[in-house]
Amino acid sequence: LCGSIPDGVVAFFTSYSYMESIISEWDGMGVLRQLTKHKLVFIETKDVVETTLALDNYRRACDSGRGAVFLSVARGKVSEGINFDRHYGRAVIMFGVPFQYTLSHVLRARLEYLQTHYQIREQDFLNFDALRQASQCVGRVIRSKTDYGLMIFADSRYNRHDKRSKLPKWILQFMHDGYLNLSTDMALQHVKHFLRVMAQPVDQAALQSVLLTLEEVEQMNPSPDQGSTLPGEGGAMLTESSTAAV
Repeated sequence: LCGSIPDGVVAFFTSYSYMESIISEWDGMGVLRQLTKHKLVFIETKDVVETTLALDNYRRACDSGRGAVFLSVARGKVSEGINFDRHYGRAVIMFGVPFQYTLSHVLRARLEYLQTHYQIREQDFLNFDALRQASQCVGRVIRSKTDYGLMIFADSRYNRHDKRSKLPKWILQFMHDGYLNLSTDMALQHVKHFLRVMAQPVDQAALQSVLLTLEEVEQMNPSPDQGSTLPGEGGAMLTESSTAAV
């Protein structure tokens, strides 16, 4: 995969322990050695200074054309506030479903409160929370209307209705049946086709903003209280970023 994707690739794991176990296994299998032939590898740690330094070096590797992979953790520093726009994130891979640690006393109290006061079942909340976190992770690579990147959900559980249905519409609209349960070879074909199409020059005319007047907005979505609007204000713009979910 990293041999077909240019520039930066970001991977998210469900926990530090899971990431460490996978890295150890990859090292024993020679996967890391093969990976470094295509890109440099950087890893998020629990140390803020180390992670900041790793991020800086990751960006330098992408800027220089060497390319890099950043291995990080859902609910960690990187997933919460670091953006991988443009060439810093041409693909993001989500390994696993990032459920919360259910033995946490704080989480148990929250689940009990939701069940008692709002009749929200425990599993419903856990699914919603995990998919919200997964969406936040993969969304790090799409930061503007001209940006594009691949989103790869590397876990068969995302194919279940109770999981996939909780993803936001801006991701679901690209998750066609042809992108589900793909073999590695089929996934690579989709990856190459997507990148070949998206690498074409951008049509500048298509990027022009379409602004609507207040009256046009009201006609599209009339307010029940027309007297509460303020004349002469505003305008609205809708944009769509390019993504692909595999």
